[in-house]
Amino acid sequence: MNKIMRLKDCAFYVSQKINSEILDKNTYVSTENILQNRLGKTIASFTPKNNTKVTHFKPKDILIANIRPYLKKIWFANHEGGCSADVLVLRAKSHTDSSFLYYSLFRDDFFSYIMKGAKGTRMPRGDKEQILNFNIPNMNYQNQKKIGELLFLLDKKIELNNRINAELEAMAKTLYDYWFVQFDFPNEEGKPYKSSGGKMVYNSTLKREIPEGWENGKIEEVLDKVPNTIKILNKDILRVGKYPVVDQGQEYICGFTNTKESVLEVKDAHVIFGDHTTIVKLVNFDYSRGADGTQILISKEERVPNYLLYQMVNNLDLTNYGYARHFKFLKEAKIILPMANISNKYNQIVIPLYEKWRNNFFENINLSKLRDWLLPMLMNGQVTVK
Repeated sequence: MNKIMRLKDCAFYVSQKINSEILDKNTYVSTENILQNRLGKTIASFTPKNNTKVTHFKPKDILIANIRPYLKKIWFANHEGGCSADVLVLRAKSHTDSSFLYYSLFRDDFFSYIMKGAKGTRMPRGDKEQILNFNIPNMNYQNQKKIGELLFLLDKKIELNNRINAELEAMAKTLYDYWFVQFDFPNEEGKPYKSSGGKMVYNSTLKREIPEGWENGKIEEVLDKVPNTIKILNKDILRVGKYPVVDQGQEYICGFTNTKESVLEVKDAHVIFGDHTTIVKLVNFDYSRGADGTQILISKEERVPNYLLYQMVNNLDLTNYGYARHFKFLKEAKIILPMANISNKYNQIVIPLYEKWRNNFFENINLSKLRDWLLPMLMNGQVTVK
């Protein structure tokens, strides 16, 4: 028996169509909401106009963004929906396990192969016929199923950690909204301050009522200098993900960056602000700084500890300001300065939440490394699943 087979021997392109008017932002997929570097998909920012026909995908189909294949956008569908014409939908044939097929295409080799046949320079597109000639390991169905299940279990754990982290983030955000937007932090009797009749005072700068004793300020007034960095001599430390690289993308990039070779030690949380993107992140682990324009915000104000600063910055709307000047406007943004005892109580509650978040984050790094280490050995038969 041949050790390899062609992709066209075990899968086919889905061509069935579905009407876009029955789709929503969760069930519509385009190249925009499939995430780079094989991180799945997120909710779409738009849906097509009504009565548009789009490709109908089903659970266990494999969706691949066919524009700029080097971005490695691939998703193993876990629900039914529709996708744009620039997304290829592959479905396993009856003798092929869908999970096994997905991980066969999950490899870097697959995306390198697509790029060899891609057409165009600025926005290269994969050649659909050439893609179908990609080599897939030829194994019996039971071995395929074992390999697919093992790798899928690792990804399910990663997905679970991501869901837990999203919930932890939501808890911290809800508490912030309740205490610092609605002003229902606990009063001396433990009751919600504003709802229980706590005194509110009109602030002419903020043009709103705030709790008595609270003040107004600006972001720039609470910022401290960024601490000194530590020079990294061994570049392999960054490659294996001990110090994740933080840039302005949607995800943390865990690997080596050629532009910076220094690590920031984090004794408290740091707030990362993308000057070009307005993306805001909280970092509570040692990390290497990424792209230029990635601003690091640290508070020197007791009334605004870093975990609270993160929520304040994340709550600001800078969408109407000019490109690449966001940090200038961020520093000028007006904020509320609460009483220090309320800020400290908030900190005490959310720090354990973000410690759990950090543990899950690094566990996912290790699980991803394990999966990527096992993948080629499972596919070439060097390792088997018993």
